[in-house]
Amino acid sequence: MTLKETLIATRKTLASKHMEEPKLESDLLVRYATGLSKEQFHTQYNRKLSDEEIATLDEAVKRRARGEPIAYILGYKEFFGLMFDVSPSVLIPRPETELLVEKAIETARLQNIRLIADIGTGCGAIAISIAKHVPHTQIYAVDISETALEVAKTNSQKHDVTDRVHLLHGNLLEPIPEPVDLIAANLPYVRSEDWANLPAEIKSNEPKSALVSGTKGLDTIKDLLATAKSKLRPNGAILLEIGNCQGSTVLNLASSYYLGATVELYTDLAGLDRIVSIVT
Repeated sequence: MTLKETLIATRKTLASKHMEEPKLESDLLVRYATGLSKEQFHTQYNRKLSDEEIATLDEAVKRRARGEPIAYILGYKEFFGLMFDVSPSVLIPRPETELLVEKAIETARLQNIRLIADIGTGCGAIAISIAKHVPHTQIYAVDISETALEVAKTNSQKHDVTDRVHLLHGNLLEPIPEPVDLIAANLPYVRSEDWANLPAEIKSNEPKSALVSGTKGLDTIKDLLATAKSKLRPNGAILLEIGNCQGSTVLNLASSYYLGATVELYTDLAGLDRIVSIVT
């Protein structure tokens, strides 16, 4: 089969499985199977696939049809204009988390911040994105999962920031050796009762511990807020990604833990609660 014929067949298969973006996903899976760059892909529609490439594609399509996230099949996910290796050991970076990175970069530049902590780093997407855009920063990237830190290490090496992104194993702020100017955190915030209602693709593949945090989805956020004072320098800041209905609750929590601090809520492009900022 030619590349064009393979694409048409793959799109039909994915569409029959009710995938939301069969065209985009078929393009990605065929590129994955053939190893073609984006430029090669669009100029070689008459190229015939080898038996090995067809076998690789067939297996990838079967995995996708079973509901495995395409990012895990491909082994990477684009985030903030960069490519990050991912595996089932880490949460797949979401577009909404880019707002957290934008606010962290903005804060670091405006306040000339030099020392940052990324808590729950996962694949390292937040820490590495900040490091690439604010070159004068040093960042502690913390995760409780050693396998997640292995993925973050690979990404740190890929993006040449190993001298500025320091990977630390441990729970929340415990491993950080000194106070920092800014804490950025995308912590678990899904309510335990909502886990059952998440898409099967998420429940069956992504780490539950990176998503769910108690009956109100706030246990981990509360733990961080309760311990962050000793890890913040004077006039330090905290940026938290939150669930889209948690804005007022987290604002009140933050204000109770940090009396006199400037506490603000930022919404995403859809107008949903997304980031809480605390400036002490």
